[in-house]
Amino acid sequence: MTPAMFRRVLAVGCATLILAGCQSLGRKPVSTAPATAAQTIPAPIPRERAETRPAPLPMLRSCVPRNLPVSPAYPDTDAALRAAAGAADRYQLLAAGRLLRQQRLSDLEWIIERCR
Repeated sequence: MTPAMFRRVLAVGCATLILAGCQSLGRKPVSTAPATAAQTIPAPIPRERAETRPAPLPMLRSCVPRNLPVSPAYPDTDAALRAAAGAADRYQLLAAGRLLRQQRLSDLEWIIERCR
């Protein structure tokens, strides 16, 4: 190894050590000792969780009127459809049951709207 080459290797090695040392200048040493009272950050004060839903209002009276009739006996039961003489009879039973269900549904929807 020539003296010029030795100087270059030595210069590169020194520059590497200097740069490595500069990187550690700004860092603070990591302390394993417990933090003092002045250094601790106080824990946030726990807040009571607010209710997101309003409390249910007490029911003073029932929404369902007293004169609401009981559910009707629908004519299109399984037994009635099996006992029907023909397709026309089954169709009439189904149509009558549908009319009764539509009437009952409209009564119930009217009651539900009043309750809201």
